[in-house]
Amino acid sequence: MAKRYPDISDHGLIGDLQTAALVSTDGTIDWFCSPRFDAPSVFGSLIDSQKGGFFRIRPVGMEYVTRQLYLPDTAILITRFLTDAGVGEVIDFMPIAEGPATDRHAIVRMVRVVRGEMTFEGEIQPRFDYGRAPHRLVPSGPGAKFVSDDLVLTLHRVGDPILHGDERAGKVEVVDRGVKVTITLRAGELTGVMLESGDVDARQISEDELIGTFLETRRYWRRWNDRSTYTGRWREMVARSAITLKLMTYAPTGALVAAPTTGLPEQIGGERNWDYRYTWIRDASFSVYALLSLGYQDEAEAFVGWLLQRIHEGVGSDTAPLRIMYRVDGSSDLAEETLDHLAGYRKSKPVRVGNGASDQVQLDIFGEAMDSIHLADTHGLELPHAGWMKVREMLDWLCDHWDTPEEGIWETRGGPQKFTYGRFMSWVALDRGIRIARSHGRPASMTRWVHERDRIYERIMESFDPTRQAFVQHEGSDVLDASLLLMPLMGFITPRDPMWMSTLEAIDESLVSDSLVYRYDPAAAPDGLRGSEGTFTLCSFWYVDALARSGRLDEARLVFEKMLTYANHLGLYAEEIGLTGEQLGNFPQAFSHLALINAAVNLDYQLDHGSGDVEPVLRRGRRID
Repeated sequence: MAKRYPDISDHGLIGDLQTAALVSTDGTIDWFCSPRFDAPSVFGSLIDSQKGGFFRIRPVGMEYVTRQLYLPDTAILITRFLTDAGVGEVIDFMPIAEGPATDRHAIVRMVRVVRGEMTFEGEIQPRFDYGRAPHRLVPSGPGAKFVSDDLVLTLHRVGDPILHGDERAGKVEVVDRGVKVTITLRAGELTGVMLESGDVDARQISEDELIGTFLETRRYWRRWNDRSTYTGRWREMVARSAITLKLMTYAPTGALVAAPTTGLPEQIGGERNWDYRYTWIRDASFSVYALLSLGYQDEAEAFVGWLLQRIHEGVGSDTAPLRIMYRVDGSSDLAEETLDHLAGYRKSKPVRVGNGASDQVQLDIFGEAMDSIHLADTHGLELPHAGWMKVREMLDWLCDHWDTPEEGIWETRGGPQKFTYGRFMSWVALDRGIRIARSHGRPASMTRWVHERDRIYERIMESFDPTRQAFVQHEGSDVLDASLLLMPLMGFITPRDPMWMSTLEAIDESLVSDSLVYRYDPAAAPDGLRGSEGTFTLCSFWYVDALARSGRLDEARLVFEKMLTYANHLGLYAEEIGLTGEQLGNFPQAFSHLALINAAVNLDYQLDHGSGDVEPVLRRGRRID
């Protein structure tokens, strides 16, 4: 029997580079938004099994077990059903939509039996606009249309009806506001459907056309995967993480969403349920290092171009030059709304869409943005004059504001503080701006930038807690924060400095549970929310890098290998990991996968060359066209 709510980890991701869908191990598409990542859901049974809508294909009339895998080096997902009577497969993928933004998106579901005989049941029950909008079922040629006021889904049939003797192998019936198909297949027989967004006439798709679409999609992913320059120890996991990041990148703009889902809880039954279907400046900026280290220069360039557009728009306004997050098209209307009619994943309420944290001031984003711009600059993606002038204005603004209270990297809702992470990333922003200006002889407020950069450095060093022998979360606090693991990675402090070594030891003692790392202790640093959370996968991979650079290479490799065991059956990670190893939070999480790539690349280099500086990694990994 299918679970009412499958585990978060019991899913694979498919997508077409403009939107994506989750497919559970029981053959159910329980999350899909159209026409793009942040659009309202069409299938959302993952956050309400009764009202959310689904598209399910599974065997009926027999007990079965399932196995799920990706076709190697692709985003084509295969869900296998194994029974005493036979073995069947559902092959799911979305044809690539790499060009301009479009409302036309397709999900292809191929069904075949490879041994014996099996009866499959397919049921499509869309629920538009998070289950709020009514729709009509309209027969259309060999298929059907699901028609709502704002969106139409068209169901196309694949191939001629399958006959067993003189009788059709399948039957179709209308159930509720959807369609149910039951069909018996024998070894070697193949059928399927294509579900397409857009008001088009349903048609019969030939088996040859279906196979052609499959081969074209496979060819795209394998060619993209072959562009990777990574030759290290963990090729399979790195490749899967890279493909996952690509699946979460909106091709028309190059913007990377934090995750394709909303409302998946950081604690089952808790209120830490956020909408992550947007582009965080922080997350996407970190992706530049991951992309460049694997040789994906085009993708890195596309994001940096998107980032510079946001700086152009923001500089000179009455607010900060950058918002912490945007929609994938660059717009910034992310008003948070609670969907009270939805039950939430395993009763985890509220279910939110939009994100109220978008109005927060988080100073660290300027450091991450400038670090990505500097990385791009060192790889030949130099700033044009207009871009540099806007960057200069942004850094001048930062000189005036780095010492103001802010909400911090973790978007806590407990009030602004002078967070150490925000300060040290402000140091990074000014440092990278100084480097670019000196490298290219660009006009800059150099004396002021150097002065403020040095002031930040001195303030952080002066705030070192002598009792804990560690850098702490913010002024006036003795709380540790895993975000500070980035201090040596960003060059703020040398990894063998005694002040850093004692900080790392304090983090070992307070925030690390085996290989898993907590962001901070909510009990010690109230964040304005009830309940607890799991360990942060991102921080665990940062911990790997911090250990390696600090000379603890053997320990770093062991922690990294342990972290790989927490991936799901497909190599995917959510945002957090619970006490018993369960995936928690939105899924899959871009931050987790880009951190895995960065840790793997840097650890490879240090295992080969010894602990310390990994600057040569990007020079070695650069693709020469």
